[in-house]
Amino acid sequence: MKVVALVSGGKDSCYAMMRCIDYGHEIVALANLIPVDDSVDELDSYMYQTVGHQIVISYAECMGLPLFRRRIRGSSRHQHLSYAVTEGDEVEDMFILLNEVRQQIPSITAVSSGAIASDYQRLRVESVCSRLGLVSLAYLWKQDQTFLLEEMIRRGILAITIKVAAMGLNPAKHLGQELADLQPHLLQMKELYGINVCGEGGEYETLTLDCPLFRNARIMLDKFQVILHSADSIAPVGILHPLVFHLQHKKVDSSISSCSNSCSEKMSYMCEVQGDSVPNYMVKCQSMDLASDMYTAKKVNLCISATRRDMFSIGCWIQNPSTTPEDLKEDLIAILRRIESKLSEDGFDWVNVLYIHLYISNMKEFALANEVYVRFITEKKCYLGVPSRSTIELPLLQVGVGNAYVEVLVANDQSKRVLHVQSISCWAPSCIGPYSQATLHREVLYMAGQLGLDPPTMMLCSGGPADEVEQALLNSEAVANYFNSSIASAILFVIYCSASLTSSQRTEVQHKMEYLIGQRVSGLQHKSRISDPIFLYILATDLPKGALVEVKPVLHVPGNGYEIETDIAQPPRQEIANRWRFEYSEWHDSCCQIHTIGTKICSAVVSVTNDVAAKICSMSEQKLGNFWYDNTEKHMKEIAMFSVFLLDKILLENVFLWGDLKNLRFYYSANIPIAAEVLADIFSEVFTEFAEVNKCIDISKEPIFNLVPVTGSGRSASMDNIISCELFALKQ
Repeated sequence: MKVVALVSGGKDSCYAMMRCIDYGHEIVALANLIPVDDSVDELDSYMYQTVGHQIVISYAECMGLPLFRRRIRGSSRHQHLSYAVTEGDEVEDMFILLNEVRQQIPSITAVSSGAIASDYQRLRVESVCSRLGLVSLAYLWKQDQTFLLEEMIRRGILAITIKVAAMGLNPAKHLGQELADLQPHLLQMKELYGINVCGEGGEYETLTLDCPLFRNARIMLDKFQVILHSADSIAPVGILHPLVFHLQHKKVDSSISSCSNSCSEKMSYMCEVQGDSVPNYMVKCQSMDLASDMYTAKKVNLCISATRRDMFSIGCWIQNPSTTPEDLKEDLIAILRRIESKLSEDGFDWVNVLYIHLYISNMKEFALANEVYVRFITEKKCYLGVPSRSTIELPLLQVGVGNAYVEVLVANDQSKRVLHVQSISCWAPSCIGPYSQATLHREVLYMAGQLGLDPPTMMLCSGGPADEVEQALLNSEAVANYFNSSIASAILFVIYCSASLTSSQRTEVQHKMEYLIGQRVSGLQHKSRISDPIFLYILATDLPKGALVEVKPVLHVPGNGYEIETDIAQPPRQEIANRWRFEYSEWHDSCCQIHTIGTKICSAVVSVTNDVAAKICSMSEQKLGNFWYDNTEKHMKEIAMFSVFLLDKILLENVFLWGDLKNLRFYYSANIPIAAEVLADIFSEVFTEFAEVNKCIDISKEPIFNLVPVTGSGRSASMDNIISCELFALKQ
């Protein structure tokens, strides 16, 4: 990509440019924001470093690139973490500046910045990039600062301190000192006082005088003045004000540059960007007609996976579906409209949505699905952050539910915390699209489906499915670390495998998954308080970007002093044995995977294989081959009853009620010769009978479960289940 680099004069923005080049991008312009008054060194700004701005004008000649500058007329008016367009805010100066760069150099597609740890700055750069249709590149984001400092020095960045404001840093002694010479002292101060060695806490700022990108000249600071802003005895504040400097020209190596000196001089110019207001035009998405009656004419099925409305899941699909993959647009519009209407009926909006499962019939239509999606789920509606999401292709047309199927997890409060990093970085894959990496609600972290993408290149790693799993888990760990957690605290892993995988490759994925997670869990202290996570494998017809594997973790992230309760009062087993239709048998336990967090969270998967189905339907193994050709609907009802029996048993044994249910999903094989609508009726009938007998569950007019057709599912990579039941219960 062709990149305009935001430069402040500091080491971070220079090293960020070097990292862009490492990953194959081309820096074609520089952009810098400066005070209105040249004599002012520093502004009261949350966004911009301006100390040393008098020297940054030389960067154009040093690098042989055009430099665009704008004077900062705005102030920090919008101080919330997530930025909303605000007239007179200093962020709008950046918008005007970058918009002008884009107008003059239309080939630019990305913006580089040196953000390391500040969400405040990163989110504002991402906001501006989003409005201008540009990609944010932040290759230093969330990198270890000690490592970054070492790499900056090792790779030839010559920078001096131009401001100090921290315990252990003395203006008289440390201002003007080269970064390489100051490094040992900074590391010592980190050990003593916990300072950020890269200055991310405002401890110090730097001015780069030379680096490998300065191919034409380096900057020589001849004379400066130390200005003491605060003589505080603990953390004095001082800045270095440049007075006289000159450029020391370099001999250009023709072997690494095809441009002559005259060419470089022609490319290096300075443009001051004027303008006092934000342009009226914005980059808009391609328009899409959402008003056609054809979308409202479709009959949409709705399921509500909860018995109480404090937190629940809505599943939605088309009952009279389109018959061709090309009709995805109208199916998805009808579905999202119906969900939006249901949310509104209950007094909610998209801002209440925590997570979205987007199932589509054809991954080749992924771009079209996103185009429809962003017309409904917008950052304006989701002002607390867009929901996290996973997207897979499933055999929807095969079972007659149309081209799209959407599930949304909804909470009646607005206490969620959303992580949405749109910048491409070395940290974890970016979410440039309309979804977030993860959403934390109460003590549960719902993570977006993670592919085996190499974060800085956003390309799938090579080496096959096992390598993709390993990279996906590294990406998941990076996201978990942001919330001071780890994938070792996972409650559940759903592993989506592409149907293109061979049986041996699927087995390899399972072994790699269990080995890597086992290593992390065993490395935790107090392992006695950690249960093994649940693994559920889903065979999907296709995954985004042609990936072979996608991993979706759900984590427990304790907070607010919450302590896991370890003493659970177990009800007597005989209370469960005759509860409904079945006598308890020890082999039933082999069908269940359970993960509980005290008496607060219960996650479970119930697996019904062909062998289990033969037992509960009183069929011999000899007749198993004819299972689906003899009383199919009757057998499916028995399987559904058995599944509900085991789910009820799990809830009772772990001191949960059906009223604690937040999500209940049944994955069923698309090879079952029963239409989705008929299968939904069977499960609804079973739940109604169960409710009448036990009076322990409130059945409303909508089903309390979601039925999801898959190519295969199971607790192992063989994925040979007829039905896989995924339950999640949470006490308030």
